Amino acid sequence: MTYDFQVVIDAAAPHELADWWAETLGWRVEPSDEAFIRRMVDQGQATEADTTTHRGVLVWRAGAAIVHPDSGRRVLFQTVPKAKTVKNRLHLDVRVGDEARAAEVERLVNRGASVLHDGRQGPFSWVTLTDPEGNEFCLT
Repeated sequence: MTYDFQVVIDAAAPHELADWWAETLGWRVEPSDEAFIRRMVDQGQATEADTTTHRGVLVWRAGAAIVHPDSGRRVLFQTVPKAKTVKNRLHLDVRVGDEARAAEVERLVNRGASVLHDGRQGPFSWVTLTDPEGNEFCLT
């Protein structure tokens, strides 16, 4: 038996972080189903406190997702009560290629990423960065 999965990233501001990662990866933010959300509130299955508005759209407060434009793969950003305090035990490797890496590092730093260090193992090299909330990721 095989299983499908999604990656979930804890966030203080999931909608803003989803926007950042969607632009970073060239993915799209999963559209909100405002009619569904409103119906859940109207039926008492959710409350107004479970919702918020992001960029003028009614959304679930607890999280936001981004979706790969072709495969439909999904990354979910969910609200957590505490800020990140230790190194990630899991991180994303974003493959941009050796030729594009320096330009991508510059682009992401200009958008709020921070460079942690350059890495190398044999013929492979990468740059480890953090997103605006401090989550580590590598550009390979």
